[in-house]
Amino acid sequence: MIDFFTSIGSAIITPLYYVTSYILTSFHTMFTSAFGQSPAAQGWSWGLSIICLTIVIRILLIPLFVKQIKSSRNMQLLQPKVKALQKKYGHDREKLAQETMALYKETGTNPFASCLPILLQMPIFLALFRLIDQASKGHPKGVMTEAQAEQLRSATLFGAKISERFIDPSTVNTQILALILVLAMTATTFLTQRQLMSKNMPADAMSGPYAQQQKMLLYVLPVVFAVGGVAFPIGVLLYWTTSNLWTMGQQFYVIRNNPAPGTPAMKAKEDRDARRHKGKAADSDSGDTVVEETPVPPRQQPKKKSRSERRQGQQPAGGQPSQNAQPKKVQPKKVQPKKVQPKKVQPKNAQPKNAQGKNAQGKKRTGKKQPGRQQPKK
Repeated sequence: MIDFFTSIGSAIITPLYYVTSYILTSFHTMFTSAFGQSPAAQGWSWGLSIICLTIVIRILLIPLFVKQIKSSRNMQLLQPKVKALQKKYGHDREKLAQETMALYKETGTNPFASCLPILLQMPIFLALFRLIDQASKGHPKGVMTEAQAEQLRSATLFGAKISERFIDPSTVNTQILALILVLAMTATTFLTQRQLMSKNMPADAMSGPYAQQQKMLLYVLPVVFAVGGVAFPIGVLLYWTTSNLWTMGQQFYVIRNNPAPGTPAMKAKEDRDARRHKGKAADSDSGDTVVEETPVPPRQQPKKKSRSERRQGQQPAGGQPSQNAQPKKVQPKKVQPKKVQPKKVQPKNAQPKNAQGKNAQGKKRTGKKQPGRQQPKK
């Protein structure tokens, strides 16, 4: 029986040796031409090659990731119906299982689809583990040559060999780097699962079998990776940490732009859309506003008038009053006080005038005629 499963595992892993080694050595050849042949340069070349291998594999797994998101969302939306079936057939487990599977089949939901990316990555993970482990012992796998296996065995990254593990280090740097990568791998696994549960699960889905499964994954997977990580080579830890970072970023993008209905992420998206539409409406209103300006009438030149017209303020020739004609200012007349001439009193011995207005000597008087003295009436 053991030989049977061993042969099946070998039939699956052997093709992956060739695929993984081909991608890895292709990137290594490209980076070696840039960094050189020294052990430190080879450490960067192999490290970047492992990261690029991870990115290529995750790009190929994007369709499965989309299927995982759809299946997980359908499972969340079906939780109220699953609860109703549990209340109805809680006393009969067999009937409950039959009705639950019928509900999944009716809605086209696969409860195991959420595990597909992890399940498909496990053979690649094991192939890379075996590839690095055998290279450290001088046994190349796939298309890797003996010279490349020797370079991988002696390559160092931050003073730690990529092919060594935490439990059997040659230097302290290996333990430090391995511990950092194990903690990073554990933290990214926990944060990715917590991000899914806190932002993209409705309140109805926070209880029930599906919620219990997600909570188990939230706490169990980090512990498994932390315990098993001490036995992995640094190259494998680098692969798994990079894969977790990719998963976290990819999940963040999906939750932000396409969240499940009735979740906190959906409410946050609706608020962002409302603010965006409000801002666009304000911009369009400000752009369509037209400031009306009062037209300025053209300046009219005053008509030429004669001196007499300007002096008297009369209408110009043609009978039409000028628009620019200024009203004539009426100057108040100055009233001069009348000078009162003092009366001249003639002396008593003055000679009376004759009829021709001459005095006694016959000389004509000058000036005004003085009135004669009036005799009082009897």
